Amino acid sequence: MHILNDAAKDCFRSFTQDVSGIEIPKRLNFPFYYETHPLCRIAAEEVQDFLKQDLGHDFGLTEGPGTPIGKMFGVLVVRRGASLGYLAAYSGKLANSNEVAFFVPPVFDMLKNDGYFLKREQYLNGLNRQIETLENDPHLMELQSQLRQHTQRAADEINAFKAQMKLRKDARKLQRSQIKACLGTEESAAFEAALVRESLHDKYLLKTLTEGLKTFEIQLTEKKEQFDKVIEGLKEERKKESNALQQWLFRNYTFLNAHQEEKSLLQIFESSLHGVPPAGAGECCAPKLFQYAFLNGLEPVALAEFWWGAPPKSEVRRHAQFYPSCWGKCEPILGHMLKGLDMDENPFLNNPAEGKDLPIVYDDPYLVIVNKPAEFLSVPGIHIADSVYERIRNRYPQATGPLIVHRLDMSTSGIMVLAKNKDVHENLQKQFIKRKVRKTYMALLDGVVVPVSGRIELPLRVDLDDRPRQMVCSEYGKPAVTDFEVLSVEGATTRIRFMPVTGRTHQLRVHAAHELGLQAPIKGDDIYGSKANRLHLHAHRLSFYHPVTGEWVTFEVDPDF
Repeated sequence: MHILNDAAKDCFRSFTQDVSGIEIPKRLNFPFYYETHPLCRIAAEEVQDFLKQDLGHDFGLTEGPGTPIGKMFGVLVVRRGASLGYLAAYSGKLANSNEVAFFVPPVFDMLKNDGYFLKREQYLNGLNRQIETLENDPHLMELQSQLRQHTQRAADEINAFKAQMKLRKDARKLQRSQIKACLGTEESAAFEAALVRESLHDKYLLKTLTEGLKTFEIQLTEKKEQFDKVIEGLKEERKKESNALQQWLFRNYTFLNAHQEEKSLLQIFESSLHGVPPAGAGECCAPKLFQYAFLNGLEPVALAEFWWGAPPKSEVRRHAQFYPSCWGKCEPILGHMLKGLDMDENPFLNNPAEGKDLPIVYDDPYLVIVNKPAEFLSVPGIHIADSVYERIRNRYPQATGPLIVHRLDMSTSGIMVLAKNKDVHENLQKQFIKRKVRKTYMALLDGVVVPVSGRIELPLRVDLDDRPRQMVCSEYGKPAVTDFEVLSVEGATTRIRFMPVTGRTHQLRVHAAHELGLQAPIKGDDIYGSKANRLHLHAHRLSFYHPVTGEWVTFEVDPDF
């Protein structure tokens, strides 16, 4: 059982301004999709005022030396009896510390606990130093250099000898054709025997040369393998110790809920997709905040998290922007911690297409073009079946094949083409794969885009800890290319046309919002920007070769924004 730490009581903070006129929410907000409550905004402003002082951490808000690291912060409005206040937390470490005044402590402080973690970490660091020392040992480096040089020299010598053998072989062939015919039977046989002996001697010399070179190579390799064996042994020991320490952390990271039920990270994630906690699980803001609240008898009222500082190079994060909790790390943990609390319902369980029509733009015996509304699934989801696929399947029961040729994000509106039979589906898919299809999107961006046109090339991959969020990644990302043309600037909003060359998930949304892209998120983008009445992104035009007539056809529907 956890015990209340007297020093930790200071983490409960009263509001410095009068909040008595603000209505207290009746239920806790859903952490993964929410409107930021006014109480959370006020609490966040007070935390941000604190962050403006020198904390020994470079957030990248001012120019200077060092590596800027923005960070996620969280506030949890809480009640203690009749008193209303808030808690604050940061993800991971701040100024290389687990405990900074003003913020709640970590769920489990690995830097304490009688120094076990530090001792094991010190041992791992020692292994790393041994490995590094051996990998940079002058004798090993000299052996590696000799082996490389010998391998190249051996190849050159063998190739040169083989070239000489070929010349001699060609000479013997010429001798056979010019001299042998002039000789008698006995002399011819002796001459041929001499040529054969010469050929065998060349092969013997090649074998002797090859074996001699190989012997020296084996000697060098055996000396090098003595180093390699020690290094591999240390690496195996490091792997074993690292895994053991990770398991120790997972067992000691335990989380409470409002009923004071306790579960470790291992227990929480045992039924997850991969069965093991991801790196950094439990170090995000939300678990820290709820853990402190449950430890200290505080009633959670409202949660919000915001980014402070420079964005990571791979992600879309905006300074002082509010964000939901991450799915990969926090959803399993909060699923346990928030059990039994009166909380807003999960909006992702509701059918966003309910009550919406699916307009048909074009219909023939082979394909159908629809104008998908915003907040309407293209294909059935985990919890919701209603989608473009289901509507079309029910409307055209005689249609065969997969139907869906391409998809639009649930939040994106606009033109989609569906095939009514397998052959048409295959034809259209080939056109998409070979990039024969021409797609045009219209969008409104939050911000002013200066270049009137251009191309964005930022490779993308999924954020494994926060699906379906995408990241810019030059190492593992897939190529993503978008052409754009600014249509107009209306105040602080840009109307733009996108012509995607590739079709990656969230491509236009990331290319618009990322600092290496247009630095202006699409209006209403609740993942990479700010929530609004809808995502202002519309598939405006679609052109392709009709799979049956071969005619180049174009379909166009204007957006409603």
